[in-house]
Amino acid sequence: MTTVSIGQLTLESGQLLPEVELAYERVGNSSAPAILVCHALTGDQYAVGTADQPGWWAGLIGPGKAVDTGQFQVITFNVLGGCSGSTGPLSVNPETGEPYRAAFPELTIRDMVRAEKKALEALEIDHLAAVIGGSLGGMKTLEWARLYPEFLDTAITLAVTPYYGDYGVAFNHIGIQAIENDPEFESGNYISGTRLKGFEIARMAGMVTYRSGQLFNGRFGRARCGEDFEVQSYLDYQGRKLAGRFDPNSYLVLLKAMNSHDVEDAELDTELLSISYSHDLLYPGELMIPWVEAQPNAKWEKIETDFGHDGFLVEFEKWAHHVQAQLRKTVNAKSRVLA
Repeated sequence: MTTVSIGQLTLESGQLLPEVELAYERVGNSSAPAILVCHALTGDQYAVGTADQPGWWAGLIGPGKAVDTGQFQVITFNVLGGCSGSTGPLSVNPETGEPYRAAFPELTIRDMVRAEKKALEALEIDHLAAVIGGSLGGMKTLEWARLYPEFLDTAITLAVTPYYGDYGVAFNHIGIQAIENDPEFESGNYISGTRLKGFEIARMAGMVTYRSGQLFNGRFGRARCGEDFEVQSYLDYQGRKLAGRFDPNSYLVLLKAMNSHDVEDAELDTELLSISYSHDLLYPGELMIPWVEAQPNAKWEKIETDFGHDGFLVEFEKWAHHVQAQLRKTVNAKSRVLA
Protein backbone atom coordinates (compact mmCIF):
# COMPACT_ATOMS: atom_id res chain seq x y z
CA MET A 1 0.00 0.00 0.00
CA THR A 2 1.30 3.44 -0.96
CA THR A 3 0.47 6.49 1.15
CA VAL A 4 1.27 10.19 1.21
CA SER A 5 1.36 12.35 4.32
CA ILE A 6 -0.19 15.83 4.21
CA GLY A 7 0.36 16.87 7.83
CA GLN A 8 -2.47 18.53 9.70
CA LEU A 9 -5.82 19.42 8.18
CA THR A 10 -8.34 21.92 9.51
CA LEU A 11 -11.85 20.73 8.73
CA GLU A 12 -14.85 22.85 7.79
CA SER A 13 -16.16 22.24 11.30
CA GLY A 14 -13.07 23.94 12.71
CA GLN A 15 -11.71 20.71 14.15
CA LEU A 16 -8.11 19.79 13.46
CA LEU A 17 -6.90 16.42 12.26
CA PRO A 18 -3.26 16.54 13.41
CA GLU A 19 -1.66 13.92 11.16
CA VAL A 20 -3.35 12.97 7.89
CA GLU A 21 -2.27 10.55 5.23
CA LEU A 22 -4.02 9.29 2.12
CA ALA A 23 -3.50 5.91 0.49
CA TYR A 24 -3.37 6.02 -3.29
CA GLU A 25 -2.90 4.17 -6.55
CA ARG A 26 -0.84 5.78 -9.31
CA VAL A 27 -0.62 4.23 -12.77
CA GLY A 28 0.76 5.40 -16.10
CA ASN A 29 3.74 7.58 -16.98
CA SER A 30 4.50 9.85 -14.02
CA SER A 31 5.55 12.62 -16.43
CA ALA A 32 2.24 12.51 -18.37
CA PRO A 33 -0.75 14.79 -17.68
CA ALA A 34 -2.52 13.70 -14.53
CA ILE A 35 -6.11 12.58 -14.09
CA LEU A 36 -7.65 12.22 -10.65
CA VAL A 37 -10.26 9.47 -10.28
CA CYS A 38 -12.63 9.57 -7.30
CA HIS A 39 -14.25 6.41 -5.94
CA ALA A 40 -17.76 5.78 -4.63
CA LEU A 41 -19.01 5.16 -1.09
CA THR A 42 -17.48 1.75 -0.39
CA GLY A 43 -14.82 1.89 -3.09
CA ASP A 44 -11.10 2.23 -2.60
CA GLN A 45 -7.98 3.53 -4.31
CA TYR A 46 -7.62 0.49 -6.56
CA ALA A 47 -9.42 1.79 -9.64
CA VAL A 48 -7.09 -0.13 -11.95
CA GLY A 49 -5.72 -2.84 -9.68
CA THR A 50 -3.65 -5.69 -11.08
CA ALA A 51 -4.09 -8.47 -13.60
CA ASP A 52 -4.87 -10.87 -10.75
CA GLN A 53 -7.11 -8.43 -8.90
CA PRO A 54 -8.61 -5.93 -11.36
CA GLY A 55 -9.84 -2.68 -9.86
CA TRP A 56 -13.37 -1.34 -9.96
CA TRP A 57 -12.70 0.73 -13.12
CA ALA A 58 -10.23 -1.61 -14.83
CA GLY A 59 -12.64 -1.71 -17.77
CA LEU A 60 -12.32 2.06 -18.22
CA ILE A 61 -8.67 2.78 -17.40
CA GLY A 62 -5.61 1.25 -19.02
CA PRO A 63 -3.48 1.19 -22.18
CA GLY A 64 -5.67 2.07 -25.16
CA LYS A 65 -8.83 2.33 -23.05
CA ALA A 66 -11.11 5.35 -22.64
CA VAL A 67 -8.80 6.72 -19.95
CA ASP A 68 -5.58 5.81 -21.69
CA THR A 69 -2.64 5.22 -19.35
CA GLY A 70 -0.38 5.50 -22.36
CA GLN A 71 -1.40 9.15 -22.54
CA PHE A 72 -2.19 10.00 -18.92
CA GLN A 73 -1.14 9.11 -15.42
CA VAL A 74 -4.10 8.25 -13.24
CA ILE A 75 -4.23 8.79 -9.49
CA THR A 76 -6.93 7.52 -7.14
CA PHE A 77 -6.97 8.26 -3.42
CA ASN A 78 -8.76 6.28 -0.78
CA VAL A 79 -11.09 8.96 0.53
CA LEU A 80 -10.38 10.79 3.78
CA GLY A 81 -12.52 9.04 6.38
CA GLY A 82 -12.23 5.75 4.53
CA CYS A 83 -10.82 2.47 5.77
CA SER A 84 -8.42 1.33 3.05
CA GLY A 85 -5.31 3.07 4.29
CA SER A 86 -6.33 6.72 4.51
CA THR A 87 -6.85 8.53 7.79
CA GLY A 88 -10.25 7.55 9.15
CA PRO A 89 -11.98 6.10 12.21
CA LEU A 90 -9.68 3.07 12.28
CA SER A 91 -6.56 5.27 12.33
CA VAL A 92 -4.67 5.92 15.54
CA ASN A 93 -5.32 9.34 17.04
CA PRO A 94 -1.79 10.64 17.76
CA GLU A 95 -3.12 12.61 20.73
CA THR A 96 -4.47 9.51 22.52
CA GLY A 97 -2.50 6.64 21.02
CA GLU A 98 -5.79 4.81 20.39
CA PRO A 99 -7.90 4.43 17.25
CA TYR A 100 -10.34 7.30 16.70
CA ARG A 101 -13.35 5.03 16.18
CA ALA A 102 -16.46 6.96 17.32
CA ALA A 103 -14.35 10.03 18.14
CA PHE A 104 -13.43 10.61 14.50
CA PRO A 105 -14.89 13.99 13.47
CA GLU A 106 -17.66 14.46 10.95
CA LEU A 107 -16.43 15.36 7.48
CA THR A 108 -17.74 17.17 4.44
CA ILE A 109 -17.09 16.46 0.79
CA ARG A 110 -15.13 19.70 0.76
CA ASP A 111 -12.83 18.38 3.52
CA MET A 112 -12.09 15.34 1.37
CA VAL A 113 -11.25 17.47 -1.65
CA ARG A 114 -8.99 19.78 0.32
CA ALA A 115 -7.12 16.78 1.67
CA GLU A 116 -6.60 15.45 -1.85
CA LYS A 117 -5.42 18.84 -3.10
CA LYS A 118 -2.73 18.83 -0.41
CA ALA A 119 -1.84 15.25 -1.30
CA LEU A 120 -1.39 16.09 -4.97
CA GLU A 121 0.85 19.00 -4.04
CA ALA A 122 2.90 16.65 -1.86
CA LEU A 123 3.24 14.39 -4.91
CA GLU A 124 4.42 17.45 -6.89
CA ILE A 125 1.37 17.51 -9.15
CA ASP A 126 0.34 21.10 -9.76
CA HIS A 127 -2.36 20.59 -12.39
CA LEU A 128 -4.92 18.02 -13.49
CA ALA A 129 -6.11 17.32 -17.00
CA ALA A 130 -9.35 16.02 -15.49
CA VAL A 131 -11.13 14.90 -12.38
CA ILE A 132 -13.49 11.97 -12.92
CA GLY A 133 -15.82 10.41 -10.38
CA GLY A 134 -19.12 8.67 -9.83
CA SER A 135 -21.59 8.71 -6.94
CA LEU A 136 -19.77 10.03 -3.85
CA GLY A 137 -16.80 10.44 -6.19
CA GLY A 138 -19.00 12.54 -8.45
CA MET A 139 -19.80 14.80 -5.50
CA LYS A 140 -16.08 15.23 -4.96
CA THR A 141 -15.60 15.97 -8.66
CA LEU A 142 -18.19 18.75 -8.53
CA GLU A 143 -16.51 20.13 -5.42
CA TRP A 144 -13.13 20.05 -7.17
CA ALA A 145 -14.59 22.15 -9.98
CA ARG A 146 -16.10 24.61 -7.51
CA LEU A 147 -13.09 24.95 -5.22
CA TYR A 148 -10.18 24.76 -7.66
CA PRO A 149 -11.29 25.65 -11.19
CA GLU A 150 -7.79 26.78 -12.12
CA PHE A 151 -6.33 23.42 -11.06
CA LEU A 152 -8.18 21.22 -13.57
CA ASP A 153 -9.06 21.42 -17.24
CA THR A 154 -12.28 19.42 -17.17
CA ALA A 155 -14.60 17.65 -14.75
CA ILE A 156 -16.43 14.43 -15.67
CA THR A 157 -19.17 13.31 -13.31
CA LEU A 158 -21.14 10.08 -13.41
CA ALA A 159 -24.29 9.12 -11.51
CA VAL A 160 -24.40 12.25 -9.36
CA THR A 161 -26.57 15.29 -8.68
CA PRO A 162 -25.73 18.77 -7.36
CA TYR A 163 -27.17 17.76 -3.99
CA TYR A 164 -28.29 14.51 -2.45
CA GLY A 165 -32.05 14.29 -2.90
CA ASP A 166 -34.52 13.42 -0.17
CA TYR A 167 -34.90 9.87 -1.47
CA GLY A 168 -31.18 9.27 -1.03
CA VAL A 169 -31.15 10.95 2.37
CA ALA A 170 -34.07 8.72 3.39
CA PHE A 171 -32.17 5.54 2.59
CA ASN A 172 -29.04 6.89 4.26
CA HIS A 173 -31.17 7.57 7.33
CA ILE A 174 -32.30 3.94 7.38
CA GLY A 175 -28.69 2.81 7.15
CA ILE A 176 -27.49 5.20 9.85
CA GLN A 177 -30.28 4.20 12.21
CA ALA A 178 -29.68 0.49 11.60
CA ILE A 179 -26.02 0.83 12.54
CA GLU A 180 -26.32 3.26 15.42
CA ASN A 181 -29.18 1.34 17.06
CA ASP A 182 -27.44 -2.01 16.91
CA PRO A 183 -26.61 -2.69 20.60
CA GLU A 184 -23.40 -4.46 19.54
CA PHE A 185 -22.22 -1.25 17.88
CA GLU A 186 -21.57 0.25 21.33
CA SER A 187 -21.90 3.84 20.04
CA GLY A 188 -19.06 3.20 17.62
CA ASN A 189 -16.73 1.52 20.08
CA TYR A 190 -17.70 -2.01 19.11
CA ILE A 191 -15.49 -4.97 19.91
CA SER A 192 -13.37 -5.96 16.91
CA GLY A 193 -14.73 -9.04 15.20
CA THR A 194 -18.26 -8.51 16.44
CA ARG A 195 -20.94 -9.26 13.90
CA LEU A 196 -22.94 -6.06 13.48
CA LYS A 197 -26.27 -7.06 12.00
CA GLY A 198 -27.30 -3.41 11.86
CA PHE A 199 -24.42 -2.75 9.48
CA GLU A 200 -25.46 -5.68 7.33
CA ILE A 201 -29.01 -4.33 7.17
CA ALA A 202 -27.68 -0.90 6.22
CA ARG A 203 -25.85 -2.46 3.30
CA MET A 204 -28.96 -4.37 2.24
CA ALA A 205 -30.96 -1.13 2.16
CA GLY A 206 -28.27 0.44 0.01
CA MET A 207 -28.11 -2.50 -2.38
CA VAL A 208 -31.82 -2.16 -3.14
CA THR A 209 -31.21 1.40 -4.40
CA TYR A 210 -28.14 0.68 -6.52
CA ARG A 211 -29.95 -1.26 -9.23
CA SER A 212 -33.35 -1.01 -10.84
CA GLY A 213 -36.48 -3.02 -10.11
CA GLN A 214 -36.32 -4.33 -13.66
CA LEU A 215 -32.89 -5.81 -13.02
CA PHE A 216 -33.86 -7.34 -9.67
CA ASN A 217 -37.01 -8.88 -11.12
CA GLY A 218 -35.23 -10.15 -14.21
CA ARG A 219 -32.33 -11.61 -12.27
CA PHE A 220 -34.23 -13.36 -9.49
CA GLY A 221 -37.70 -13.98 -10.92
CA ARG A 222 -39.07 -15.05 -7.52
CA ALA A 223 -36.73 -18.06 -7.57
CA ARG A 224 -36.31 -19.88 -4.29
CA CYS A 225 -33.22 -20.89 -2.35
CA GLY A 226 -34.55 -23.34 0.17
CA GLU A 227 -37.31 -21.65 2.14
CA ASP A 228 -36.12 -18.17 1.18
CA PHE A 229 -36.31 -16.26 -2.07
CA GLU A 230 -32.98 -15.97 -3.87
CA VAL A 231 -33.14 -12.19 -3.59
CA GLN A 232 -33.19 -12.56 0.19
CA SER A 233 -30.10 -14.77 0.12
CA TYR A 234 -28.42 -12.29 -2.22
CA LEU A 235 -29.02 -9.37 0.15
CA ASP A 236 -27.91 -11.40 3.16
CA TYR A 237 -24.68 -12.26 1.34
CA GLN A 238 -24.02 -8.66 0.32
CA GLY A 239 -24.59 -7.47 3.88
CA ARG A 240 -22.13 -9.96 5.34
CA LYS A 241 -19.61 -9.31 2.57
CA LEU A 242 -19.40 -5.56 3.17
CA ALA A 243 -19.38 -5.96 6.95
CA GLY A 244 -16.37 -8.21 6.54
CA ARG A 245 -14.28 -5.64 4.69
CA PHE A 246 -15.52 -2.17 5.65
CA ASP A 247 -15.58 -0.22 8.88
CA PRO A 248 -19.05 0.84 10.07
CA ASN A 249 -17.73 4.08 11.54
CA SER A 250 -16.26 4.99 8.14
CA TYR A 251 -19.58 4.10 6.54
CA LEU A 252 -21.38 6.52 8.87
CA VAL A 253 -18.86 9.31 8.27
CA LEU A 254 -19.22 8.99 4.52
CA LEU A 255 -23.04 8.71 4.53
CA LYS A 256 -23.33 11.89 6.59
CA ALA A 257 -20.90 13.73 4.30
CA MET A 258 -23.02 12.74 1.30
CA ASN A 259 -26.16 14.01 3.01
CA SER A 260 -24.64 17.44 3.64
CA HIS A 261 -23.18 18.10 0.19
CA ASP A 262 -24.90 20.77 -1.93
CA VAL A 263 -23.58 22.75 -4.91
CA GLU A 264 -27.01 23.67 -6.27
CA ASP A 265 -26.24 27.41 -6.19
CA ALA A 266 -22.73 27.10 -7.64
CA GLU A 267 -21.78 28.31 -11.10
CA LEU A 268 -18.82 26.34 -12.39
CA ASP A 269 -16.23 27.88 -14.67
CA THR A 270 -14.67 24.48 -15.34
CA GLU A 271 -15.82 22.57 -18.39
CA LEU A 272 -18.14 19.80 -17.25
CA LEU A 273 -19.43 16.57 -18.74
CA SER A 274 -22.19 14.94 -16.72
CA ILE A 275 -23.35 11.38 -17.38
CA SER A 276 -26.59 10.20 -15.80
CA TYR A 277 -28.17 6.75 -15.86
CA SER A 278 -31.79 5.77 -16.28
CA HIS A 279 -33.46 4.19 -13.24
CA ASP A 280 -30.89 5.79 -10.91
CA LEU A 281 -32.91 6.11 -7.71
CA LEU A 282 -30.21 7.94 -5.74
CA TYR A 283 -28.94 10.47 -8.28
CA PRO A 284 -31.71 10.79 -10.88
CA GLY A 285 -31.06 12.61 -14.13
CA GLU A 286 -34.05 14.88 -13.56
CA LEU A 287 -32.17 16.46 -10.64
CA MET A 288 -28.91 16.80 -12.55
CA ILE A 289 -29.78 17.68 -16.14
CA PRO A 290 -31.55 21.03 -15.51
CA TRP A 291 -28.67 22.09 -13.29
CA VAL A 292 -26.12 21.14 -15.95
CA GLU A 293 -28.06 23.06 -18.60
CA ALA A 294 -27.85 26.19 -16.43
CA GLN A 295 -24.06 25.95 -16.18
CA PRO A 296 -22.04 28.14 -18.58
CA ASN A 297 -19.73 25.43 -19.91
CA ALA A 298 -21.36 22.04 -19.43
CA LYS A 299 -23.10 19.26 -21.28
CA TRP A 300 -24.85 16.05 -20.32
CA GLU A 301 -25.50 12.54 -21.56
CA LYS A 302 -28.07 10.08 -20.26
CA ILE A 303 -27.41 6.35 -20.58
CA GLU A 304 -30.27 3.87 -20.81
CA THR A 305 -29.57 0.91 -18.54
CA ASP A 306 -31.36 -1.50 -16.22
CA PHE A 307 -28.41 -1.25 -13.84
CA GLY A 308 -29.63 2.09 -12.51
CA HIS A 309 -27.14 3.79 -10.22
CA ASP A 310 -24.60 1.02 -10.70
CA GLY A 311 -24.51 1.86 -14.41
CA PHE A 312 -21.29 3.81 -13.86
CA LEU A 313 -19.53 0.60 -12.79
CA VAL A 314 -20.62 -1.64 -15.68
CA GLU A 315 -21.54 -1.63 -19.39
CA PHE A 316 -18.57 0.55 -20.32
CA GLU A 317 -19.41 0.04 -23.98
CA LYS A 318 -22.46 2.25 -23.49
CA TRP A 319 -20.74 5.32 -22.08
CA ALA A 320 -16.92 5.09 -22.03
CA HIS A 321 -16.71 6.76 -25.44
CA HIS A 322 -18.23 9.93 -23.96
CA VAL A 323 -15.44 10.04 -21.38
CA GLN A 324 -12.84 9.39 -24.05
CA ALA A 325 -14.21 12.14 -26.31
CA GLN A 326 -14.21 14.65 -23.46
CA LEU A 327 -10.59 13.87 -22.62
CA ARG A 328 -9.56 14.15 -26.28
CA LYS A 329 -11.33 17.49 -26.53
CA THR A 330 -9.50 18.71 -23.44
CA VAL A 331 -6.11 17.57 -24.71
CA ASN A 332 -6.69 19.13 -28.12
CA ALA A 333 -7.79 22.43 -26.57
CA LYS A 334 -4.71 22.45 -24.34
CA SER A 335 -2.48 21.78 -27.34
CA ARG A 336 -3.95 24.71 -29.25
CA VAL A 337 -3.38 27.03 -26.30
CA LEU A 338 0.25 25.92 -25.95
CA ALA A 339 0.95 26.08 -29.68
